[in-house]
Amino acid sequence: MIATFEHVQMVEKAEELAKMIWQSELAEDYHRCLNNLQHDEEAQKLIRAFDSIKEKYEEVQRFGKYHPDYRKVTLETRELKRKVDLHETIHAFKQAEDAIQKTLDEISVMIGQAVSTNVKVPTGNPFFDSMSSCGGGCGSGGGCGCKAS
Repeated sequence: MIATFEHVQMVEKAEELAKMIWQSELAEDYHRCLNNLQHDEEAQKLIRAFDSIKEKYEEVQRFGKYHPDYRKVTLETRELKRKVDLHETIHAFKQAEDAIQKTLDEISVMIGQAVSTNVKVPTGNPFFDSMSSCGGGCGSGGGCGCKAS
């Protein structure tokens, strides 16, 4: 691809947008919450414990209810997951992460829609995916107006 003046301008505008996002209150909140999470020993201990039990859970899931520790590991996993989700620092981080992700998804959809209503912007969020012409892969064979590949 040949770098044209127009291409260079688009890249510069994208970098400006990234800088604006980086300097936003949402990003500041995200980084503050991330820093708090990284320095909260109790939260880090819970995360390590959850990672450990998650490995056991995945092993048990391979065999399902026929695994001898199925009930025990499943219960322990749910209990620890609840502790993790209710921990104040972890919860604050997850909220900040969700807020900035939602904003990035909105921006992605706006840029995609500005180019064409047929542009698919995979956001991983069903709300935003439904805003593109066929929701990111309709499976209707083009019935929604998209071109089936």
